[in-house]
Amino acid sequence: MKKKYASILLTLMCVLGLGVAAKAESRGQVVVTLPFEFVISGKTLPAGTYTVSRISSDAKIVGLVFSSYENRMSVFVHPIAIDSARADKPSVSFERVGEQHFLSSIQIALDVYTIPVSRSEILEAAARPHDNGSASASSGSN
Repeated sequence: MKKKYASILLTLMCVLGLGVAAKAESRGQVVVTLPFEFVISGKTLPAGTYTVSRISSDAKIVGLVFSSYENRMSVFVHPIAIDSARADKPSVSFERVGEQHFLSSIQIALDVYTIPVSRSEILEAAARPHDNGSASASSGSN
């Protein structure tokens, strides 16, 4: 059990390597195209193109809005930490458990926002049986 849990935790971070495309639209906004569904703030969102922007330019009001015109949805996210980045390279990071992706951070301009990921959701996803023999698997082994 420890080995399984450790391997799940070691497979957590994937940044742009899964075909995630992010481009800067303006200093406070990023457009992200995700080829897989993902969990953010306890909600599972479908694959698609999302615009991520700050709730406000006021430093006292901290938060991000994920919105998708094609999926007709928006999610407000309150990061648990904001750090400075060395370069203006928009990116997203995920914690991956089985086939489930949990958004864990996003960089907009020179700020990196750490998104809270519920450990109970991760443990629940890890406990679910995974169909590894599926004919619809898209690429090689992890």
